[in-house]
Amino acid sequence: MRRFRSFLPLLALIALGIALLASGTLDRFRPETLAVEQASLQARIAAHPLLAALLQVGAVTLSIATGIPGVVVLIFAGGMLFGVAFGTLLSSLGVTLGALILFLASRHAFRAHRPGDTPGLVSRLHGGYHRHPVSYTFFLRLVPFFPFGGVTIGLAWLRCPLWLFLSATAAGGALMTGIETALGAGLARNIGTNRAISLDLLHDPAVIVPLVALGLLALVPVAIGRWRTRRRGSGSP
Repeated sequence: MRRFRSFLPLLALIALGIALLASGTLDRFRPETLAVEQASLQARIAAHPLLAALLQVGAVTLSIATGIPGVVVLIFAGGMLFGVAFGTLLSSLGVTLGALILFLASRHAFRAHRPGDTPGLVSRLHGGYHRHPVSYTFFLRLVPFFPFGGVTIGLAWLRCPLWLFLSATAAGGALMTGIETALGAGLARNIGTNRAISLDLLHDPAVIVPLVALGLLALVPVAIGRWRTRRRGSGSP
């Protein structure tokens, strides 16, 4: 019973995320939806800049904390409505706060977990992580293919130190968020020119450059794998 109670905060966040996803709230932030209301939304932001900024941070925080997929549409929206620099700042703050909430709830859930109680393969994963915690943590945070919420819960289960989690999340999250925000801003420029999302965006550097950056970031695991193979082949410790 005590173990179940320790999972309640995490289960509550997951339940809230499922409810948000089922409500279709995120659909209102899709680029094609924002395209219709972009001018009016930017006018409201100009009239109430502080409230708009807090809403962006709050929306991203809530979405990240509940671990729901599709948060990228909120980050796109930040780029479309606030621009690259300010949008990245707001969304990065929301990403870090939301991840911290999910991490603390997950760590609370796993506080009674003992590495010795797990199967051999999982125990080896624990051991490998704790031999190289910094490289593992930053690796998991920088690879875009890994689900952000899943990585957060996994790092809590691996008992990642709070300082390391926050450092990797702030750095890796800001990098990913910056690329996605720039992509959202590129979509906004395309919409402003064509009054809709058109195929012209495939020729727009403001869209192509962030996409290429995402592709390069996705190659991080391949590059690290080859580097480790060469290092082992050369006999380096």
